[in-house]
Amino acid sequence: MTDDSGNAEERGPEHADDETLDRPLPEAVRTRVIEYGAEILGMMLPTEIPPRLRRIAKFEPRRRARLAGPDIAAQLEADAEFRSRVAERMRQAWPSLVAELDQGELPPAVDPVIAGAVLYVLRPPGWAATVQQIHDELEREARAKAADDTAETLVELQTKLDEIKTQHRQEVLRLRAELREHKAEIAELRRKLHHERQRAKEAVRGAERSIAEAQEHSDAAAARLHAVEAENRRLRNRLAAAEAQVENARRAARAARGAEEARLRVLLDVLQEAAQGLRRELALPASITLPADLVAAEARSGTAEMPGQGLPDDDPKFIDQLLTIPRIHLLVDGYNVTKTGYGDRPLADQRAKLLAGLEGLASQTKAEITCVFDGAEIDSPIALVNSRRVRVLFSSPGETADELIIRLVRAEPEGRPVAVVTSDKEIIAAVRREKARTVASPLLLRRLE
Repeated sequence: MTDDSGNAEERGPEHADDETLDRPLPEAVRTRVIEYGAEILGMMLPTEIPPRLRRIAKFEPRRRARLAGPDIAAQLEADAEFRSRVAERMRQAWPSLVAELDQGELPPAVDPVIAGAVLYVLRPPGWAATVQQIHDELEREARAKAADDTAETLVELQTKLDEIKTQHRQEVLRLRAELREHKAEIAELRRKLHHERQRAKEAVRGAERSIAEAQEHSDAAAARLHAVEAENRRLRNRLAAAEAQVENARRAARAARGAEEARLRVLLDVLQEAAQGLRRELALPASITLPADLVAAEARSGTAEMPGQGLPDDDPKFIDQLLTIPRIHLLVDGYNVTKTGYGDRPLADQRAKLLAGLEGLASQTKAEITCVFDGAEIDSPIALVNSRRVRVLFSSPGETADELIIRLVRAEPEGRPVAVVTSDKEIIAAVRREKARTVASPLLLRRLE
């Protein structure tokens, strides 16, 4: 019996190798077979690996199966030795399953994919028919699964169809309700349109009546205007006659005044000659001392006092008292004043607003006023000067407005009253050393308002 079974085992593989499949392996079985072959490559010695698979042997099993799946499948189909190595691994992994499959029995609870892969590699007698059965079973399962999926899809579609029908019915009901509302709204609009047409007709009739009344008023106004023009002509004639009488009276008065003026001229000449004779007898000097000279003398003697000494620095009358000094020179630190009062404006607008205020101040007081701006950021400052009563100066390149103000103060003759409007502490300290009076910028802004 042992010899017979041994002969059967020897004849079995030869008979199994003669068996072939009528169609390709199921895809799931083929994939599993390739995975087993890829796993075995990692356990083989480099010399045992088939030449066509050596380039992928160093990869990990999943990558081998992904990159060289067709090559592994072809090697398993053609290389009996390589297939036997895979079969040996299967005998170690599933000894009971391999034993039953060798006896021609297919366990009912086994996974058909695993069973098909083991049968394809081991190839016991009748393996092709068994693989064909497994193939048919997998197709039946696939068809059954597809039928189940189709049934589920039909159920879902039927459910969606019912929902769509329900929504459609609800939408139809809503649209019908809206249609009823629109019909009611249209009826109401028609009623209002009829009412408005009636009102429009009444308005047209009222407008026609108003036009007729306006025409009557226009005719009456034209008649009154004609009467007023006639009265104006009469009054103009009377006015012309009165003006002629006034002109005659003026000519008579001028003729009478001519004699009086002649007598006054003679009297003035007599007084002038008497004054000249009196000046010669008293030996009076040809000119008198000017107010500025008196201020200079008082400054040299240390007894001079600038007007406004008793007023606080925030009193607007302080500037008015300063400007009453004869021949006073008022120097204004332009940008210091403008940035204190309206620094959010552009520089051109600041200069224009300040110069407009200083023009008015110069017209009122007849004082000499000089406004100094920093010209470092201006290309052609001469083109910006447009002031008749205020002297406008821009500092030269390399010189600041502060230095120009101090130079102007020093250029004034000793004794001449000078006042500088600024809130810059450095300028205040410098001009006070030159005996010039300072005025805070807010005070000038309050005076210009």
